[in-house]
Amino acid sequence: MELEKITLPGLEEKRPLVIAGPCSAETEEQVMETARQLAAQGVKIFRAGVWKPRTKPGGFEGVGTEALGWLKKVKQETGMHVSTEVATAKHVQEALKFGMDLLWVGARTTANPFAVQEIADALKGVDIPVLIKNPVNPDLELWIGAIERLHNAGLRKLGVIHRGFSSYDKKLYRNLPQWHIPIELHRRIPNLPIICDPSHIGGRRDLIAPLCQQAMDLQFDGLIIESHNNPDLAWSDKDQQITPDVLSLILNTLVIREMNQTTESLAALRKQIDEIDMSLTELLAKRMRVAGEIGQYKKEHGMAILQATRYDEILSKRIAEGEIMGMSGEFMKTILEAIHTESVRKQMEIMNK
Repeated sequence: MELEKITLPGLEEKRPLVIAGPCSAETEEQVMETARQLAAQGVKIFRAGVWKPRTKPGGFEGVGTEALGWLKKVKQETGMHVSTEVATAKHVQEALKFGMDLLWVGARTTANPFAVQEIADALKGVDIPVLIKNPVNPDLELWIGAIERLHNAGLRKLGVIHRGFSSYDKKLYRNLPQWHIPIELHRRIPNLPIICDPSHIGGRRDLIAPLCQQAMDLQFDGLIIESHNNPDLAWSDKDQQITPDVLSLILNTLVIREMNQTTESLAALRKQIDEIDMSLTELLAKRMRVAGEIGQYKKEHGMAILQATRYDEILSKRIAEGEIMGMSGEFMKTILEAIHTESVRKQMEIMNK
């Protein structure tokens, strides 16, 4: 997939690319005041939601096309580039008419191939950067499908926004990061810029700074952060918005590490990782051979594949052992569940021969 670097006139080359602005464009005064403060802090790309798809009806769903005029005024007065989310062909047409410099496709829209195709068709022949948020659920193929639809429409300045994935069990984050998914996306499409959205991942102001640092440590290309001149009075998602001053503090304290490490010590450590990984692979293969033998025994003796008591015993015991060795219980549970799933698959294969 051939892609061009996302460029806009006047942008600096350094990482991270920063896009900031309020969750929603609420009033002209709010938009302009926030934009002035962000421009004073050196932010070059202003963002604001004009059409706001909400989970339930009754909340603030955006001002609509009128607010695009406010963003156009931001561009004229501050010199910032302006961006907004689009979810339909009409949104695209209106955004282009008002001179938006960058567009993004929201998580709910990415999850709908019909909607993505409608946007792609509306953008045919238009040379504009477009960012695609990950779908609401952790479906990498659906995410890649949305990228391909826009690419097939002739768009080459494409990037993605990692905003985390919805989960019934929220725990710490509003949306679970599941960093391995954007990492796998980068492996599949290495030249695709990845922007992190710590506002939507965290859902809380105090989580934005550490999430930004994590994104930089994982070599993400940029950040899109919700910033409001008075977050406590925001009409949508007030808990995850920060003031331009706080944003500046976070950006100025970020540690941007070298992308390429070639020291001998790191090479030696990586060699150790490779050797350990090989040992792990061999051990897993050995475990699966034993699981296969167990499956054969169960078949010959008319036993059920799933032995729930035994599985629960293994799970609780191994998690406890892993925690003693310094690994998190959640990590151990994920690994053990994956091993168990493969063991069951192998035994079912034997049973059905």
